[in-house]
Amino acid sequence: MPLSRRTSLDIPAIVSPMTLFDLPDADTLYAALLARDPSYEGRAWVGVSSTGVFCRFTCPARKPKQENCLWFDNLGACLEAGFRPCKRCQPLKAATDAEPVIEELLAALNERPDHRWCEADVTAMGYDRGTVRRAFKRHFGMSFLELARLERLRRGFEVLSEGGTVLEAGLEAGFSSPSAFRARVGALLGMAPSTLSLDPLLSIDWIDTPLGPMIAVADTHRLHLLEFMDRKALPTELKKLAAGAKGRLGFGRTQVHDQTAQELTEYFDGKRARFTVPLAYHGSGFYGQVWDALCAIPAGETRSYGTLAREIGRPSATRAVAQANGANQIGILIPCHRVIGADGALTGYGGGLWRKQRLLEIEAGYARAAKAESALQP
Repeated sequence: MPLSRRTSLDIPAIVSPMTLFDLPDADTLYAALLARDPSYEGRAWVGVSSTGVFCRFTCPARKPKQENCLWFDNLGACLEAGFRPCKRCQPLKAATDAEPVIEELLAALNERPDHRWCEADVTAMGYDRGTVRRAFKRHFGMSFLELARLERLRRGFEVLSEGGTVLEAGLEAGFSSPSAFRARVGALLGMAPSTLSLDPLLSIDWIDTPLGPMIAVADTHRLHLLEFMDRKALPTELKKLAAGAKGRLGFGRTQVHDQTAQELTEYFDGKRARFTVPLAYHGSGFYGQVWDALCAIPAGETRSYGTLAREIGRPSATRAVAQANGANQIGILIPCHRVIGADGALTGYGGGLWRKQRLLEIEAGYARAAKAESALQP
């Protein structure tokens, strides 16, 4: 089943004392989930890709399949990845218990989901704005107003993904007009709405994945960009594409978007280790050489920058290879996540190190399957 086109805002994750890399491996976490191990309370959460919700390990609901589980060490990362809190185990309850103001404001948000919240509303309810901001930032990595805007935009994007018009999406999201909704979307993309073409040469659309929503830009023949919505470089990359298309960058969906969504679905389902989507490179010939080398790395294997430089016949170009890796704007399909440090440590990744680790875990499954298949052959 193709991935939907739901999206979320760019919300920073909470910095917790325990990082994702302090958590055990996925098998250990899944065993703890099945056992409803209370020792993980407040330390780890599970996001379920098949339902779109995240839960405590002690959740009484029926446990998901392991392949549908994503592991998080803080609430902010769960929300950033596009998951909604489970209604049964209420993973936000610890935060609301610790800070009564959070519970009261979340209840007010649920009672008035279409209201356009502002700081004056918070003050009118008798709360100190600074106290509210610090409380929400402490537990969720976002302010209450950011959370309220996220919920409004999420409803609007769901309408768009179901084929609704901009007017319908704007009204559902609680905006006063379609232009206000477009303006907010434009702000997310880092571009003024007036710069978006109604007759685009390059079309922007959203593709949701188990690791969070991605922005995809394509023409009718090739994919030009595929980035996670929260990548900081995304606005700059979109502006460069718009300049290259002489302003003809706008919303739309092509067959390339459909193919990309379908192949990503198969990739996350464990059914596709290589992609066939036609790609458009935006970089020098050297950068293209590096990106081709990245695509040649089998799923389940990794390379260091130095090794990659030697493989393309440029052993002294380690730094340049690293720059080309960082300049890649087609995530997952050009697998820059397969490059790690010479010491085996995970290095920087524009989509976030937690995503890089999860992608490598997924691809380790492909490697195990290939090894098992090879062992069966005469």
